[in-house]
Amino acid sequence: MNIKGDEHMENYDVVLDFFTKNDKPLNATAVAEGTGIDKKEVSKVMDKLKKEEKIYSPKRCYWQIKND
Repeated sequence: MNIKGDEHMENYDVVLDFFTKNDKPLNATAVAEGTGIDKKEVSKVMDKLKKEEKIYSPKRCYWQIKND
């Protein structure tokens, strides 16, 4: 079992939940501070969320959960 992969999925869920609970745009620093996850890991998770179109950018460098 790949422990690092499990950790990444756990971080994914935490970051996604953090975006869901915040109704304002956030940058990677704010997410890292709010979740306690390293900023580099937050950036990786955010890249995945962007590709999955779960978050969008209402203004430069800030992201928000997409409410369908």
